[in-house]
Amino acid sequence: MIVIKSEKELNLMREAGRIVAETHRLMKQAVVPGVSTAELDRIADSFIRSQGAVPSFKGYNGFPASICASTNEELVHGFPGPRKLVEGDIISIDIGAQYKGYHGDSAWTYGVGSISGEAQRLLDVTEASLYAGLELIRPDVRLFTVSHAIQKVIEDAGFSVVREYVGHGVGAELHEEPQIPNYGIPDRGPRLKPGMTLAIEPMVNVGERYVKTLSDNWTVVTVDGSLCAHFEHTVAVTEDGYEILTRA
Repeated sequence: MIVIKSEKELNLMREAGRIVAETHRLMKQAVVPGVSTAELDRIADSFIRSQGAVPSFKGYNGFPASICASTNEELVHGFPGPRKLVEGDIISIDIGAQYKGYHGDSAWTYGVGSISGEAQRLLDVTEASLYAGLELIRPDVRLFTVSHAIQKVIEDAGFSVVREYVGHGVGAELHEEPQIPNYGIPDRGPRLKPGMTLAIEPMVNVGERYVKTLSDNWTVVTVDGSLCAHFEHTVAVTEDGYEILTRA
């Protein structure tokens, strides 16, 4: 069942989204050569709690940290730890905040110092695919039309769409219906309605689309070791389009 949010619920999600967006602003400043991913986690956790919210991810199905910090060939669900970022790395940081019972969820991939041209193109294309999907969100559009728009931008650039992980509804639960793949056939899937709240999140590999989970049972990496990126916004479907709830 896809939950339609009331205006009161949307206001709470706007606040959760603001907290997530401001946490990302802190992350963008903090992502520099020499910083550890554990320090990034500490900064995010402290700020989220200072805003009267709690990190959505900490303890979620046993996840041990407040952010997901995934570097280079790591796609999603990477653990923060002692690893220090170095010049040329890319890092995907996924952040969730729960405010008065409602979640905001957003991921962004950042370059560490000067990065390669290939890495920069990956970031640019993945971000562009996110917005290509968002631009089609409005009432009565079928969901997989959005998915197809994301897929086309990625594949036209010569990159691969990860298929094992998808976007999702979000609200009182971190993961709600519907599931939102980043590939699909236009004019299929459920029709969008005002009040739906969705986490749209393209996940893109430079090489082949295949991924695997490491022995920690969380960290997902590309099978071929190629770079990957992850961008995500929480949005609400409005009467005439969409509203980004996690805009930085």
